[in-house]
Amino acid sequence: MSKLNARTIIALVAAGLFAVAAVTAGLVAFAVSKAPAHSPQLTAYANGTTITVDPFMYCTVRMQECQYGETAPLEVPAGAPVQLSLPAEVSESPWLIQLIYQRPSGEQLDRVLSFADYPDRARALTIESKPEPDLRLIGIEVQLPILARDVATGQESYIPHAAWSIVTPEPEPRES
Repeated sequence: MSKLNARTIIALVAAGLFAVAAVTAGLVAFAVSKAPAHSPQLTAYANGTTITVDPFMYCTVRMQECQYGETAPLEVPAGAPVQLSLPAEVSESPWLIQLIYQRPSGEQLDRVLSFADYPDRARALTIESKPEPDLRLIGIEVQLPILARDVATGQESYIPHAAWSIVTPEPEPRES
């Protein structure tokens, strides 16, 4: 029986490590291919709190395979800005943001921002929560719109195929 020399041992160890690495890579690739699809999330920040916002509604552009979620709460003191961080799936698409403000009387006022109001592919936005003394931000909805046609009337309009929704209640006063 012949003795194994150092070169042979090193070659066998290297071949074994290569086989283990190849099997591991194959298992990881298989696991990733079977992982559930993850809908894009956006991040919102206000007054020291950061939240991750899952889609309120997320459909294909043909309005199929829709998934529904919930409105995310983010406490925003009057006058504090809200910062939004958009994922690439949103920032690289035509998007709209519907801001819902409320007057002390309860009257609601909507304002709409769009990708055209910001530099190309903006990923970070700052939203004023009190743009006027008697307006307070109560909600934000980020939308990815598509053009839709009413088959009965032929009228065209935009509808969102994806939306992320945030409600912005004012924090409760703390007791001292």
